[in-house]
Amino acid sequence: MNAIHLLSQTAFFRGISDDNRRALARICQPVEVRKRAVIFHEGKEGQAMYLLVRGNVQLHKTTPDGREIVIKVIKPGEAFAEVVLFEESRYPVTATALTASLLLRILRADLRALLRSEDFRNDFIAMLMRKQRYLADRIRQVTSHSVEERFFHFLREQYGDGPEINVTITKKEIAAAIGATPETLSRLIQKLKRARVLSWTGKKLRLNPSRL
Repeated sequence: MNAIHLLSQTAFFRGISDDNRRALARICQPVEVRKRAVIFHEGKEGQAMYLLVRGNVQLHKTTPDGREIVIKVIKPGEAFAEVVLFEESRYPVTATALTASLLLRILRADLRALLRSEDFRNDFIAMLMRKQRYLADRIRQVTSHSVEERFFHFLREQYGDGPEINVTITKKEIAAAIGATPETLSRLIQKLKRARVLSWTGKKLRLNPSRL
C-alpha cells in the first residue's frame, strides 16, 4: 500500500505540498477493521485521527435518552476525528465500520510534531477550513432540504453520478445518514419506484436519468 498515493487521492489532504505529503505518509499506520467493529467510542480519550482508504464508516452521537444520531457516513478518501488534534481531548462521536474497512491511523503525537513546521501547519489549517465549510453545508442541508433531496445528495456524495450503484450499506443506515426514519425512506423509495425514477434489487440500485 502506497500511503503517498492514497493521500494524493484524498480530498482532505489534496491541497498540501508534495514534501508535506511525504512527511505525512511516513507517520500513517494502516489498520484493517471488520464489519461492525467500533473504531473508537464517544467520550473516550482521543489518540489519533483517521483516513478511510476502503469501506464505509458511520459517525454517530448518543443523545441523553439513548438515541443514536448519525452525523456522517464516511466514504473512502475522507478523514475523520481530526478534532482531537486541537479542540477536544476526547472523541465527540462513535465511529463504527459499516463494512470491512481499511484505515490509515495518524497518531496525535506524530502529527503535532509535523505541525511545528510553519509550512505544514499552514497547509493543515487550510484543510480544516475546508472541512468546516462542509459541516456548515451539512447542517444547512439537513434543516432546509426535503428527504428526497437529502437522499439523492447522499447517493451522489457516496457513489458519484453514475446511473448504476452497488449500495454497500443497508437502507436503515442510509435513512440514519440522511436524518430520516427507515419507514420514511421506504415510502420514498416506493414512490420513486412507482414514478420509474429508480429500481432497486438487492444491492443494485439503478437510476433513470430521464426521470430525475
